[in-house]
Amino acid sequence: MLRTAICPGSFDPVTYGHLDIFGRVSLLFDHVIVAVSRNPIKNPLFSIEERVELLKSVLTHYPNIEVSSFDGLTVNYAIKRKAIAIVRGLRVISDFENEFRMALTNKKLACHVETVFLMTRAEYSFINSSTVKEIASFGGSLRSLVPPIVEEKLREKMKMKHLP
Repeated sequence: MLRTAICPGSFDPVTYGHLDIFGRVSLLFDHVIVAVSRNPIKNPLFSIEERVELLKSVLTHYPNIEVSSFDGLTVNYAIKRKAIAIVRGLRVISDFENEFRMALTNKKLACHVETVFLMTRAEYSFINSSTVKEIASFGGSLRSLVPPIVEEKLREKMKMKHLP
């Protein structure tokens, strides 16, 4: 039986920090689903289809990683996909409080789905998608934060956003 894990998130955009977590998760589980969430509360820069395509383009060298999108509760999607774990990356201690609360809630909703926390490597601990978008909006270098294709698409989006 395949051991499947889900790595959920908005990934708007995907960063090297995300990719580091995905690569490490791919060594721990037989099948990894990078699950792009459609969150009605957030106002993403990239459409869900664009985020899925960007992720697919930067994860081609991982044969056991699949990219998909979903609506609703992550734990329900995990059950639907027969995942045994939801994997979350933690950058700093403040991430833990929210993620821990969510893990307890998910455990209450589906006692057979575990939550696994992976610490982000130190060199990626400061990166988040909001910061990447802010740096891009001011024309700063993204070379050490996101893959080249993501930087290219982000710059295109920023140009379109600033057109009258």
